Amino acid sequence: MTKKAYNKVIAIVGPTSSGKTEWAKRIAEKFEGRVISVDSRQIYKGMDIGTAKDKTFKQDLIDIVEPVENFTLVDYQRLANQLINQYLTIKTLPVLAGGTGLYLNAVLYGYVIPGVQKESKVLREHLEKLSSEELVVKLKKIDPKAALKIDPRNKRRLIRAIEVSLLAGKPFSAEAKKIKPPFQSLIIGIKTDRDTLYSKIDARVEQMIKNGLVEEVRNLVFKYGQNVSAFNTMGYKEIIDYLNGRIGLREAIAKIKLNTHDYVRRQDTWFKKDKNIKWVSRYEEAEKLVNRFLKSSK
Repeated sequence: MTKKAYNKVIAIVGPTSSGKTEWAKRIAEKFEGRVISVDSRQIYKGMDIGTAKDKTFKQDLIDIVEPVENFTLVDYQRLANQLINQYLTIKTLPVLAGGTGLYLNAVLYGYVIPGVQKESKVLREHLEKLSSEELVVKLKKIDPKAALKIDPRNKRRLIRAIEVSLLAGKPFSAEAKKIKPPFQSLIIGIKTDRDTLYSKIDARVEQMIKNGLVEEVRNLVFKYGQNVSAFNTMGYKEIIDYLNGRIGLREAIAKIKLNTHDYVRRQDTWFKKDKNIKWVSRYEEAEKLVNRFLKSSK
């Protein structure tokens, strides 16, 4: 990196299956960087096939906690910032890559996230026993704004919003303060054709099954039990339903595909709100943007 690049960070974003990790890998190789994963499921050990981890090269913030461990947005923000500062100090370009928009925004925009002075194990255990529908009802009573913004199927975020609201004594939706990060960032979005992306997703799901997704889920359930929040994830919850005899394997596969398509639409909605993202459809365009950004004085 040039001297001008010592306080700069690259982020590659986009919907699932769009090729973010591959682009980030190439950019890191080209510009002396390291890839930092921005994926709220790849953090979990053992959840490899269903989260499509790429272990052909070294990247940070994957395989860092057990599925039963509590890992929050605050935890991710802290670890990612530590890595970014570490890499900038040794003149290595941090390249963030992933589709978890909330994680990305927490790092790039310096949000001060509402927290709690202490965790309540009793409260969390109680909340985890509730269904997603019951959690939505509870959250609507204590923080209706948060209930409108959070995906009603995202049990982990519902639980966290209720925890913060009750334990911190203020709504989870309270406007977050910002502390400007000590670095500049370039966010590149991968522009994709929706139909082509759906075809790639469907093919990848079929490949996951061939690679042993059912066995992976069976082993995880045997080790940790099935009532684990981390398993409320596309590819895992559907296979758990299959293992429990509630649906057949082909129906489970079809549901994984449809749920992933739905997730792509939500990701698109999230990222389109960020006007800082530079959308490109070809890797060569991304590389040019990075080169120009690193050489600029701003």
